[in-house]
Amino acid sequence: MNPIQINETLFDKEVLQANTLVLADFWAPWCAPCRLIAPILEEIAQEYHGRVKIVKINTDENQALAMKYNIRSIPTVMIFRDGESVDEIIGAVPKHLIKNKIDYYAQGATVLN
Repeated sequence: MNPIQINETLFDKEVLQANTLVLADFWAPWCAPCRLIAPILEEIAQEYHGRVKIVKINTDENQALAMKYNIRSIPTVMIFRDGESVDEIIGAVPKHLIKNKIDYYAQGATVLN
């Protein structure tokens, strides 16, 4: 399963009401680091299929949502569990760093030190 493109209308259903861990990728088409991280998120979506949902939110088209979550730099990948933002990853980072955070929160941890 690939990341799902969503907008402000679908955000509540796909992210806040999800019954799995959700990675919300705030990105824009013109952003080079966003294009670097996209294939990594696609791989993670395949590897964690059924356990983690990955959604993509175009910040150019969903500015109110980006403002609501205080997105100041893209890419920003926010991690949501049970409708709450628990962490974020800013910038194009290596795959293992994203997987480490997923694994940490998938185990039920609440705050990453």
